[in-house]
Amino acid sequence: MSRANGEQRWLRPSVVFPLKVTAVAFDLDGTLVETLPDLHESSNRMLEQIGRPPVSAATVRAYIGDGVDRLVKRLLTQQPDGEPDATSFENAVDNFRAHYATVLTRASHPFAGAVSTLQILRGSGFKLACVTNKPARFTGPLLESLALTGYLDLVLSGDSLPRKKPDALPLLHVAGAFGIDPGQLLMVGDSPVDTQAARSAGCPVFCVPYGYRGTLAVQDLDCDAIVPALSDLLELIVLTRS
Repeated sequence: MSRANGEQRWLRPSVVFPLKVTAVAFDLDGTLVETLPDLHESSNRMLEQIGRPPVSAATVRAYIGDGVDRLVKRLLTQQPDGEPDATSFENAVDNFRAHYATVLTRASHPFAGAVSTLQILRGSGFKLACVTNKPARFTGPLLESLALTGYLDLVLSGDSLPRKKPDALPLLHVAGAFGIDPGQLLMVGDSPVDTQAARSAGCPVFCVPYGYRGTLAVQDLDCDAIVPALSDLLELIVLTRS
């Protein structure tokens, strides 16, 4: 990739911009919405309940991205792919879900430019989707509380389909629901699960540098562009729709 205008904006040289796409799918946590404060609070409430010491927000940030179950497993084992014993995990994940339901919208908020970007895309006739690994029991209430639901034509959670990101299925499902080729669906995310899902499905993919991707640098992600803010993607796609 080559550096473009701005410290954190990158464009893949082999891609011709602006892209001609007809729909955009957004990741939720770390892309559309800053959910870390409430996930951090829920994590520490759960850990306290099971007699474990609290963890930092940076630790939780590194563990987000693969759904609630994997987050809890990482909190218990302190390893990216750790597997705690089944009983400990079931108790911990039940506790986490209960705490997260309580604080779900306490401090979470859309990132700067998220709402205006959705408004402009919607007004320009694009189909919009949210594709997240967050369970539906949290996705719907969160989007509704933040007044984002009305901008979205489709919402897919981590338990909406048999497989979730990084599998291609969610993005292929969105393309099918919108009646378009996957190449006409732009995925916007912040982590490897987003870029891997997009590549597997045949979708172009942009990444934001401020999200949740563990220890990876944003430049390490296999994407077509890095946009410092969501609003910057508007310069990289054809907005005039015929």
